[in-house]
Amino acid sequence: MTAAAGLRTVLSVPERFRGPEGIANGGWIAGTLASSLTGGGHASAVEVTLHKPVPLETEVTIEHVGNAVTLNLGDQHLVEAIPVALGHGAGSGSADALTPPPFVPFNDAARAEDGFRGRHRHPIAGCFACGLREPGDGLRIFPGPVEGTDLVAAGWRVPVGVTDEHGVVPDSIIWSALDCATGWVQYGSSEEPGTDSVPAGSALLGRLTGQVFRRVYPLGSYSVVARAIGREGRKLHGVSAVYEVDGTLVAAAKATWITPRP
Repeated sequence: MTAAAGLRTVLSVPERFRGPEGIANGGWIAGTLASSLTGGGHASAVEVTLHKPVPLETEVTIEHVGNAVTLNLGDQHLVEAIPVALGHGAGSGSADALTPPPFVPFNDAARAEDGFRGRHRHPIAGCFACGLREPGDGLRIFPGPVEGTDLVAAGWRVPVGVTDEHGVVPDSIIWSALDCATGWVQYGSSEEPGTDSVPAGSALLGRLTGQVFRRVYPLGSYSVVARAIGREGRKLHGVSAVYEVDGTLVAAAKATWITPRP
């Protein structure tokens, strides 16, 4: 899909890319719209706001209007993506700076998976990104607490079956990897009593702002890291990143999750 004013395309989200039952994975949708907006380029960050859940196996319309891309079901406005200017790092001087969580070496990230709470109590076990899916079907990213830090991390081994027809891992897959870790970190990044008061399945992704800086390769090994950065009422905030084994930043995002009304 190419970004052009007034361009409309039809999308039907395959069952494979599900999040909660009957609903598309938020990160996959965000990455799909981000890629549509930028034409697959990585020159700018994209802010994706999910107003309503996107149903699976249902034709929805992607429409380019001005500098925005929207996803619609009939007259229902489901999702919107816009380009944004973000500073990166604490010294960027930007009010909207995106400071990724620090690098966690792959072996340490893989060890952290032993503490993944979803192994025993997973509210969305069929999730494409973090669900207990068969190897090669889902991404099987299982973020667990990193000892001595406020981080969660997972070692991501990219399956071959997520490439497109050109053998490239699309941005929608990378955004999927960035998504769920920011939900699981809301459980807490330690085993201390009281840190598991916000189950990942009790909130829905409301906004994901991210940028991909470089490609991900099938069969590659990457660290996925996340940190919780605050709460405002029903809004839970987190940041995440994907790193190569040498610590090179691949992609980063900040997320807002919305908890149910009491």
